[in-house]
Amino acid sequence: MHGSIATGITRLLGITISSLLCSFQGISSIGALAAQVTNGGGFGLISAGYQTADSLISELSLARSLLEAQNLTGILPVGVGYLGWLLDKMPFQEAESLLIAALTANVQAFWFSFGNDLGKWIRYVRENSSGKSPLIFVQVNSLEEAVYAVENLEADIIVAQGIESGGHGGSYAPPLFDLLQSILEHPFGSSPRPVVLAAGGLANGADIALQLTLGAAGVVMGTRFLLSPESKYTDAQREALIAANTEDTVRTVAFDHARGTIDWPEGIDGRGLRNDTVSDFEQGVSLELIQSKFKEGTRTQDRRRFLVWAGTGVGLMNRIMPAKDVVQELHQECQQQLAKLS
Repeated sequence: MHGSIATGITRLLGITISSLLCSFQGISSIGALAAQVTNGGGFGLISAGYQTADSLISELSLARSLLEAQNLTGILPVGVGYLGWLLDKMPFQEAESLLIAALTANVQAFWFSFGNDLGKWIRYVRENSSGKSPLIFVQVNSLEEAVYAVENLEADIIVAQGIESGGHGGSYAPPLFDLLQSILEHPFGSSPRPVVLAAGGLANGADIALQLTLGAAGVVMGTRFLLSPESKYTDAQREALIAANTEDTVRTVAFDHARGTIDWPEGIDGRGLRNDTVSDFEQGVSLELIQSKFKEGTRTQDRRRFLVWAGTGVGLMNRIMPAKDVVQELHQECQQQLAKLS
């Protein structure tokens, strides 16, 4: 791997590459994947998502066992991502146990998104971190959310997620370019300027280079890592990603209705590959029938029915590669593109 690219995020995390693994909540971000992203020079994220505390502890232990050349008696160089609305919905002791699992593992960062009271959980982490001060990521879909995250939540890192992003996000989010520029140009009053990462529709190292030249400190990529064998995606899901074009993605709540996960905050939907589940939902087919066909399609791995989250950059992805190799390839592509621009 060639030399590092120094930015605000590489300095904060002590990494060599300005790209991170996106926390597709409850879908793909597990210990093996997070560890290999970190091994590649990036920063891996594990989704707490719909996990139990015991399963999260298991994934954190797996990540620690797979990390290479790390001081494994100290900070665990991965992050854990939490859905604010899901923590709010749980009994407090259950939510607390998920946070304690990551605190006990001494993870380097916590990522919070999609909640109406994220401050409650961020305060809990800060008050119970025994002076270790893990970094706080907050994902945002608008300038207003970014300002709140900086001035009220005192976030260390802002993840600007544009409308192009795969998985869940704000249906009201502007394109990534507009969102990123609005955040970077905002004065933020007396608050320290945050480190800002770009997310949404990014596919390769040239995309990373562009975001860096626009002022982002780094990027968050998700869909590209779904093609890694370490992700929880099945072979059929990966094949669907490889076969997809950009125009095959759609923002929809169809899959949440099909799965029964409809408690997301207002204005949140998800971008995935269009199929018959989406078409039936749009045409008003009964929810009972949609759910029945979705369940069977998931069981049989029928791409006409099952769920495949994907951002708009999916049409540029056509290879299955180990996550560590993906990170290093992205880094090389980014450096090559930056050299062309210099």
